[in-house]
Formats: sequence, C-alpha cells, structure tokens
Amino acid sequence: MNSVKPLDSLRHRNFRLFWIGQIISLTGTWMHQAAQGWLVFQLTESPFFLGLAGTAASSPILLFTLAGGVMADRHPKRYIILSAHILLMILAMILTILVATDKVNVWLVLAIAFMIGTVHAFEIPARQSFIIEMVGRESLLNAIALNSSAFHAARMIGPTIAGFIMGSIGLGYCFFLNSISFLAIITALVKMRFKPEDEKHVNRHGIKKSFREGVRYILHNPAVYTIHIAVGIISFFGFPYLSFLPVYAEVILKTGATGLGILMGCAGAGAFTGAFMLATRGDASRKGIIMAVSGVTYSTALLVFSQSSSVWLSYLMLFFVGVSGVNMIATANSIIQLSVPDELRGRVMSSFTTMFLGMAPLGNFTVGTLAHYIGTQHALGTAASLCLLGTISVIWIKPSILKL
Repeated sequence: MNSVKPLDSLRHRNFRLFWIGQIISLTGTWMHQAAQGWLVFQLTESPFFLGLAGTAASSPILLFTLAGGVMADRHPKRYIILSAHILLMILAMILTILVATDKVNVWLVLAIAFMIGTVHAFEIPARQSFIIEMVGRESLLNAIALNSSAFHAARMIGPTIAGFIMGSIGLGYCFFLNSISFLAIITALVKMRFKPEDEKHVNRHGIKKSFREGVRYILHNPAVYTIHIAVGIISFFGFPYLSFLPVYAEVILKTGATGLGILMGCAGAGAFTGAFMLATRGDASRKGIIMAVSGVTYSTALLVFSQSSSVWLSYLMLFFVGVSGVNMIATANSIIQLSVPDELRGRVMSSFTTMFLGMAPLGNFTVGTLAHYIGTQHALGTAASLCLLGTISVIWIKPSILKL
C-alpha cells in the first residue's frame, strides 16, 4: 500500500486546473448524452435507432483511436486536447441550432454523433497519456482515480439535470449548456504552465513503425493483452445498456424524461462512489482480483436490471453497475499505465481505449438489432448473460490475471 494521500495529485497546479475544468465540461457532455438519446427516441420511437446512435457515437473509437495514439506520441498532448475541445464545442452548438430552428432529423443527429466520436478518438489517448505529464509517476494512480471521480460525478449530475430540463423547458437547452461548458476545460488548458522537458513528445519514428512498436509491445505482454480482452468483453456486451435506457424510462418503467435522467444518474452515482473509493484507498495489492470480482459483479447487476420492471430495483442495480464498472476499468487502466514505457504510453493507451470504448459500437448495433426482433429486455438480458459468461471464461482460461 502506498502513502499517497487521497487528494495528493491536486497539489499539482496543472492537474488541479484540468480536474476542475473536466468536472464542468463533462457535466455538459453527460447532459448532451441524455438529451441525444431522448431526442432520437422522440424522432423514431425505435430501439434500433437508439442502438444506431450509440454505434455512430462510438464507432470512430474503433476506427481512429489507434491513429490517435500514434499522434499522441508524436505531438504535444495539451494542444491535441485543446483543439479537440474547441471542435466539440462547435459541434454541440450546431446541434443546438438545429433543434432550436426545428431543422433536426435523426440522420443529422447520427452524423453529428459520428463527428463527435471522431474527435474523441484523437482526444482520449492524448488525455489519458497526458495525466502522467501533469502529476508524475508517484501520483499517477491517485490522479487516475480522481480523474475517474470527476468523470463519474459528471455522469451522476449531468443526466439528472438534463432530465429536469427536458421535462420542463426543452431538450435543446441541454445541447446549448454542453457547448458553453467546454469553455471551462479550454480555459484550464490555456492557463497551464509546463517546463519544456515536462511535455513529452519525443517519438519521431515513421507512422507505420510507431504503430508496429505499439502492437508488438502489447502482444509480447500477456498481462496487457489479457486485460485488453477482459475490457473488450465488458465493452461489447455490457456498455450498450446506456443506449437503451430511454426505452426503459418510457416503456418499461414508465418514468418519462425525468426518470431517464435518474436512471443515468444512478449509474453515475455508483461510478462516482467506486472512483472515490479508489482515490481514498491508495494503491491496492492484487489488482487482478479486484478486476475479476468487479467484472462478475457488473455483469450480474446488469442482468438483474435488464429483467427488472421495478423502478427502485432498477435504480439500485444501475448503482451497482456503476460501482463495479469503474472499479474494473480504473484498476485495469492503472496496471497498464504503470507498466508501459513513457514513449509507448499514447499508443498502448489508444489500444486500451479501442477495447474499452471501441467494442461498444459493435455491441450497440448487435443489441439494437436483436432488440428489434425479440424486444429490449430480452436483448439486453442476452447481452448481460454473455458478458458474465465471457468474464468468467477469461478468469478460467487465464487465472494468472488474479495475481496481478
């Protein structure tokens, strides 16, 4: 167990600016996410299109994140992140205008979702590998946990606010507030100050050689590729549930737009709780056991939720989904970040992001198509069952993961 204090990484000015900016910006992002799902469902009343919207948003992660990792190792990460957030602000404002002028249709929503996902494909590897440049190795675990806390605090607060806004003054305001929220992280990035040697962008190999180096490192490290597989299973079978929460809110639980915000908020509250526990616990031993238990818990809670018609049981299960999900992903993230060399961090983290988020579009499309034929509850129940089976299979085939 290390001696890092719960808020140790906040003593670094750059990370402190980044963390506060992230909380504000991500709150807007989660408001956008909730409003987008509700907008698609209003326009189509189709679970298939909800799955397609999720695919449009996350498929660029699968397509472009590895290229984003190469870029992160070749250029200053701060400027990549800054440029990305300026583009995201513009895209959110375009959607705001389309909704306000009643010119919106489902295909425009899908197109904007795809463009937002493309920007994230280049921003996420840079952001994840940028953390160590702000805090150093000694505070990395704490910074990852606190960054995860910010993400999930926003995930808890954003959809809840969005639910009340959508139920009272209209969902277009959610997109507008999201566009404004990007000013917080843009300001934080501009105000950061680094010594020239602190911002690492030393890789000058050719793009193909850089890519091969990253792949070779992953394939020659059993712990790294096993974690990738475990995270990919959760992403493919487990993450698509978010796209179908509008169906649960409107059709199954009959709680409307406000209920949708609460459903997403409960998952966010659980994730925030899990992240806060990680931040205060410090560096735990036997991280592999934490990953395995969290993966099984996530899948089981999701399975119960998928079949629930009780509002309060659904809220409770989503809370457990949030707690266990963030414990698994954040622990996996910390294992990989501490083991990878600095010069490969962007590429390896882009591969991790591809599995963490990039499998979700395939899962969204698969579960959405299945939901069209057999119903949302049966489709999500099938996905959760396969998530549980896949997680147990990885533990059974690679028991060495428990010793990490």
